[in-house]
Amino acid sequence: MLIFFQLFQIFTAVLTVTLVLMHSAKGEGIGSIGSSSQMFSTSSELEKGLNIVTWISGLSFLICSACLSWGLIK
Repeated sequence: MLIFFQLFQIFTAVLTVTLVLMHSAKGEGIGSIGSSSQMFSTSSELEKGLNIVTWISGLSFLICSACLSWGLIK
């Protein structure tokens, strides 16, 4: 059971990093302070779905890491 959770933790870590890198850039750093045209743009359906999957992957990683670090899984 411990090995399963360790492998699951590695998988969710790689998946979370990959999903975060797939997100599109929202701004241009400090250069976007003056331009308010992009400030109120809405995300597309694909971006919303990617956000949900990223949150689920990140939370799975955090829960798995907490369980492993607290010794709840043996």
